[in-house]
Amino acid sequence: MDFSGDRSSLKRHSSLSTLVAHFFGILAVVLMLIWLLHYREGIEYGSDNPLKVLNVHPFLMYCGFLFLVGQAMMTYKTAYASHQVQKMVHGGLHLIGLVLGIVGICAAFRFHDKVNAEDMVSLHSWIGLTTFILLGLQWLLGAFTFLAPQSSSGTRTRMMPWHVLGGRALLYMGIVAALTGLMERATMLGQSTNAESRLINFTGLAILLFGVSVDFSVALGRYN
Repeated sequence: MDFSGDRSSLKRHSSLSTLVAHFFGILAVVLMLIWLLHYREGIEYGSDNPLKVLNVHPFLMYCGFLFLVGQAMMTYKTAYASHQVQKMVHGGLHLIGLVLGIVGICAAFRFHDKVNAEDMVSLHSWIGLTTFILLGLQWLLGAFTFLAPQSSSGTRTRMMPWHVLGGRALLYMGIVAALTGLMERATMLGQSTNAESRLINFTGLAILLFGVSVDFSVALGRYN
């Protein structure tokens, strides 16, 4: 049987999913910047204004962490480069995202210290920190398994399906953390304007669609 037509169709769908993912990912970045810079107080980690410090958290956790993780996942499956380059970019983007995520998490704890709020009391914080820790462990395991020269090909073959599955699961956990964080922040704002409320909702939708598109791109990317 000739499956060349099916493979060609799947390649097109993979490329389309990648383009859609980039669109929604960048859209979410733009919407979040409009929200934090126009409707809120701005973004500044070292500010005496605790709300400016707090704004660093959603900015870096999405624009720095989650967005780069999604890009890293797509790069490995869809980038037109050698396999070794794909692996290095994949791991490098994940590492940059993790570093920026650490700063974003520190910003949340810094805000809590400034306003004398208790740490780790919300569902958002539980899901978010768990996801971040698991993704850090996933990165370490992936580095030792797929980048270390002493790792055998048999080990890599056995680990690959679990690595891919774990990455996709953690992507969705990250999306859930982002959406619960937006809901928590909207609740904190209380009587915000209708325009700001809609902006937060559209930002959440863009983040969700970014995650779904990344997952589609990764699932179909093996046909590229």
